[in-house]
Amino acid sequence: MDENTFLTTLYVTADDFCKVHFKSRIRPGPAASLTVPEVITLGIYQQHWKFRSERQFYEYADRHLRSYFPNLPERSQYNRLFRQQWRALVAFWQFQVDATQAQRGAIEALDSVPAPVRNIKRAGKGWFAGQANIGWSTRLGWYEGFHVLVSANLTGFITGFAFGAASEKDQPLADTFLALRKFPHDMLPTVGRYTSAYYFSDNGFEGKANFRHWQQDYLATVISAPPRSQKETWAASWRKWFSGLRQIIETVYDKLLNWFGLGKDRPHDLSGFHARLAAKVALHNFMIHLNIRLGRPALAFAYLLDP
Repeated sequence: MDENTFLTTLYVTADDFCKVHFKSRIRPGPAASLTVPEVITLGIYQQHWKFRSERQFYEYADRHLRSYFPNLPERSQYNRLFRQQWRALVAFWQFQVDATQAQRGAIEALDSVPAPVRNIKRAGKGWFAGQANIGWSTRLGWYEGFHVLVSANLTGFITGFAFGAASEKDQPLADTFLALRKFPHDMLPTVGRYTSAYYFSDNGFEGKANFRHWQQDYLATVISAPPRSQKETWAASWRKWFSGLRQIIETVYDKLLNWFGLGKDRPHDLSGFHARLAAKVALHNFMIHLNIRLGRPALAFAYLLDP
């Protein structure tokens, strides 16, 4: 798919979505230079793997996308508009989930991924003092940033996410995530919709007391393979089947980390991190939606968009 077709398809989808499902607040003062569908389109396309930084994307947009977005403002104003529309970006990827009935399946994979926002060796408190901190990841080792929890169906659609400081453990983060799915709050829409699907998790979420609490209080069934050291263990065939289904979350994380640059951004405030993460999830889900429409494998992102 060439860039023109991709941008046109993305903009038309965003415009149709905004007309029906999303009503932006009327702000005092002059109208913004970009409409909400335009901000959604640019913000999502900005996460494409060929752009290594915000500066590189803006310079590209300024040179090559002016014909599509003639009112593109100067860079700092565009970044403010992008941050302001993080709720629209969240609502847009949730629309993709709803439109494809992605939560009709019986299973979702639940896991966490590190999102560094600062070089751990740098001195000083940094931009996120009191919000991000230092934590451990088996993928990265010690890092400074956020701990992101993601739930995805077996096709690869991300159905919800949440994040806390890097030192946050999986169990309390999952507790908040599942509670908000059962009892939604307008201020925290990123967790997505409630589902009766089984959540397949790794051993970081284990604990019979937690599983019982989540089932009784949130009607959420979380399953993880018991440690091999326990007397009540699974047969090798069950472990292989369970691990095979959970492999989808590793593929999703590969897209977020290595294709869309999660952890390579260096935002200066929480709204910037919110907007970037929401836009990466929106691009991920949009590309799956396109692949399904085109009869391609859902997660075959390579060559979907011409370089």
